Amino acid sequence: MILCYASGDGLGHLTRLRSALHTLRLDGPVTVVTGSPFAGDARVTGGWQVVRSAPGTAGPAPDEVIVDAFPAGLKGELTRGRIPPGARVTHLARLLRWDVYAPTLPADPPRFDRTFVLEPLASGHEAYLRGVSDELLPLALTDPPSEPVDADGWLIVHSGPEPETLELVAYAHDLASVEGVRPPMTLVSPQRPDGLAPEVRHLDVYPACRPGPNVERIVTAAGFNAVRQFAPWRAIHRMLPFPRSLDDQFTRAARARDPRLR
Repeated sequence: MILCYASGDGLGHLTRLRSALHTLRLDGPVTVVTGSPFAGDARVTGGWQVVRSAPGTAGPAPDEVIVDAFPAGLKGELTRGRIPPGARVTHLARLLRWDVYAPTLPADPPRFDRTFVLEPLASGHEAYLRGVSDELLPLALTDPPSEPVDADGWLIVHSGPEPETLELVAYAHDLASVEGVRPPMTLVSPQRPDGLAPEVRHLDVYPACRPGPNVERIVTAAGFNAVRQFAPWRAIHRMLPFPRSLDDQFTRAARARDPRLR
C-alpha cells in the first residue's frame, strides 16, 4: 500500500502525485491524505482511497510513504512519529518560499529515504533536505497519457479561485489587444466563473495538459504543474504569476522566461 500526504487545498498537489506515481511506476493500492476539495473528482483521484487524516494502526501498513511539497506538512504538523514505521519514505520537493516555511518546521521532522527534486530550490531549502534525506535526486515528471484539449485559438487554464480565473481571462484579452488579434478563447476550469464574457467558451476538462493542434496561445498562472506541463509549448505559453503563501510563482515564472535563471 502507498500512503501519500498531499497537504494544501489546491488541485496541484493531487496532479503532481498522479504524475509521480506514473513516473516512478509505483503500483498497488493508494491512500491519499488530503483536504483538497478536488479530491472528490474521480478524474483526479480515481482508484485512490481519499482520507482527511492519516489512517490508524488497524489498517494495512504502507510499503511506501510519499510526502508532497511540504517536508513536514502544510503547517509543520507532520512529525517523525507520525510516519508509519517500516515504510520507504519519499519526498517530492518543489520550490517553496523557504523563509516563510522554515519557521514552521517541528523539532522532530520526518526523515526521507529519498527526496526527488522536481525543480530548482532555494539554497536553504536544498541544504535542509540534504540533512534529512539519505538521497537527493533530480526527477523529471511525466504525465499519464491523456487526450488533447479540443479548442481553437487561445487556451486559458486555471483551477481557481474564480477572481484569479477572471484576471487570467482579462490578461489574455490584454495580450490579444497588444498583438492586434481577436482569437476565439476557451477557458478550462472546474466551473464557469460568474462574470465570464459570453464569447469565452468554457470547458471542464481534466487533465488539460496537452493543447490540441488548433491552440495558438496558452495562458496560465505560474504554478508548478502548469509551467512543467506546458514547457514543450513554451513559445506560445504566457504566464501570470499569482501571490501564494508558500509557493513562489514569481521566481518560477522568471526562470521559465529566462533560461539563465534556472
